[in-house]
Amino acid sequence: MRTFFAAESSKDEHSSSLNPQSWLQVERGKLPKLSSQSSSASIESLIKVQQPPVLPFFKPVDYVEILAQIHEELESCSSQEQSNLFMFQYQVFKGLGDVKLMQRSLREAWRRASTVHEKIVFGAWLKYEKQGEELIADLLTGKRQNEYGPIDVESHIPSDVKVSSQERVLMNGNNTSQYVVFTIGDEKIVCDRQKFSELSTPFRAMLNGEFWESFSEAIDLSENNISPSGMRAISYFSMTGSLIEQISPKLLLEILVFANKYCCDRLKDACDRRLASLVTSKEDAVELMEYALDENTAVLAASCLQKLLRDLPHCLSDNRVVDLFLHANKQQLEVMVGPGLFALFCFLSEVSMNLNSSSDTTACFLERLADFAEDNKQRLLAFHRLGCVRLLRKEYDEARCLFERAVKAGHIYSVAGLARIDSIKGDENLSYEKISSVISPVTRLGWMYQERSLYCDGDLRWKDLEKATELDPTLVYPYMYRAASLMRTENSQGALAEINRILGFKLSLECLELRFFIYLALEDYKAALRDVQAILTLCPHYRMFEGRVAASQLRTLVLEHVEHLTTADCWAQLYDCWSAVDDIESLSVIYQMLEPDAAKGVLYFRQSLLLLRLNCPEAAMRSLQLAWQHASSEHERLVYEGWILYDTGHYEEGLQKAEESICIKRSFEAFFLKAYALADSGLGSICSSTVISLLEDALRCPSDNLRKGLEQSWKCFC
Repeated sequence: MRTFFAAESSKDEHSSSLNPQSWLQVERGKLPKLSSQSSSASIESLIKVQQPPVLPFFKPVDYVEILAQIHEELESCSSQEQSNLFMFQYQVFKGLGDVKLMQRSLREAWRRASTVHEKIVFGAWLKYEKQGEELIADLLTGKRQNEYGPIDVESHIPSDVKVSSQERVLMNGNNTSQYVVFTIGDEKIVCDRQKFSELSTPFRAMLNGEFWESFSEAIDLSENNISPSGMRAISYFSMTGSLIEQISPKLLLEILVFANKYCCDRLKDACDRRLASLVTSKEDAVELMEYALDENTAVLAASCLQKLLRDLPHCLSDNRVVDLFLHANKQQLEVMVGPGLFALFCFLSEVSMNLNSSSDTTACFLERLADFAEDNKQRLLAFHRLGCVRLLRKEYDEARCLFERAVKAGHIYSVAGLARIDSIKGDENLSYEKISSVISPVTRLGWMYQERSLYCDGDLRWKDLEKATELDPTLVYPYMYRAASLMRTENSQGALAEINRILGFKLSLECLELRFFIYLALEDYKAALRDVQAILTLCPHYRMFEGRVAASQLRTLVLEHVEHLTTADCWAQLYDCWSAVDDIESLSVIYQMLEPDAAKGVLYFRQSLLLLRLNCPEAAMRSLQLAWQHASSEHERLVYEGWILYDTGHYEEGLQKAEESICIKRSFEAFFLKAYALADSGLGSICSSTVISLLEDALRCPSDNLRKGLEQSWKCFC
């Protein structure tokens, strides 16, 4: 997940020093060898475990029940309610951390959007979630390339401006003259009286009613903030029903204000749509949005909104954009986004949290989110999320009120926030009691025991953490705490065994970092190097020491204590690791092999296969794109393009790339891709024998020896 809240450290954590001089020199750009005087105990002081954060996600007691409830509501609700239900489903999957299911829910919200404004919000949200996938869009062709692209706002908001037959009858009355002269300063603009009166009810009354202007041939409009050029353009519109082709934005705005003032609906609508077509940049959107809100022009407002949202997160660095969203009143916001106020601020707050969870902007967006919540689902989400931000900002009283409101709305997980605040206030017994109050024979979840363990010591803490692992083996804190505790008792093998328990099925950066420090304490620099290289594969810019030191710097430091391997040694080691299914070691070896100036496409591709096997889809996609960039031939490039498309759900397009590659050169990778893509493409009934035949063709082609995992997949088909 992109959003991560830094946890407050516990009392035990503050008692140990994080300042051995030989390590802090790294921060100043010095990279000395490890001092021989540094004992295991001094490095052990670095093996610290922070408290797990109170996550700003919706975490129901029963995921199956809440998902079933959403499904039932989707079958019975109106079409207007479906997009919001899918947005809530997105929040459920966000709590689970399933990126693909999150994106699927957003796609459904986009497809079921009942207004153009919802279409804009969810389309921009999907674009934001798919950051870094620009290459995929380039590889796709036709309609699917722009499936979630910007929409033509004007065509989605039909004009409802009409002139009634009754109005036309009234406009046919006798007038003193067929023409009327409007004077603006020293200039005179001659207009057709009847045509001009058709622009609005006020002008009809003025020019055909009982007012003196209806009997006057000259009317002074000098005090109405309209220029002679603007009046000539209005006169042209009254005669032709359309605006002058070549007209400046400044003059359009002038006419728009005039049209709104005198209720000239057709003229206002024409200006609205013409201005909307001119919104091509963030600067245009910022400037024109203010006019759109002041003059109540829906098309222009929606066009500006789309431009701003599709520029996220970059446009949130512009205070003018932030002020637009934060200072607009509810009426102005409804012009901007129609009924989709909650969806808008749900999106904005999420982007802002990813940028800076504790910023004033994030807090203000979440306040507006809470203001526009319409039901308990929306309220519990807004209150809990804002409570997490207030907790992070150390605004404890406000956070307490928000967590209490979230619990009242039905979000049991918010009790963790209340317990955390009581602990900070010094009442750990009350924290323990609050968490205990939500644990029952019916309701027992891993996070409850993990949270309660923070407020007790000794055997009670250990017992709660064991229970947390039993109920939810994916929680990383219990493993890390137990490993750190075992290291403090000088049971290094027990510590390694404990942290390896979770690394065997879940690749966690925090756990890899902890194991890295354990190996340093044991002076096993080769193993430490393996883990830091695996970390850098997953996250090239990862920082250790609570974010104070780049992992790449620590790698440089440790590398001086490890014997350099030749390329041949690396290949041999990689084969051994791959055969033994030691994925972390394999990642480390590939990282080291990528340093020399050699053909890198195949290495990045192998790296991507490992990362997929380790359930790291974002890192795998990054490696696939690097493989594509470093492809040494056209047929190889087509294979990588095909895998990129296949891994993002575009099976038919992936199949096409595989066939193009095979036409150039028969290769193991191309046949293997074709087999997988064909099996998932949905192109009719594909029998298993066809897929097996393709896999057999793959194995007949020349390739390197790293096929163990792929051969196993072939055996599964058999």
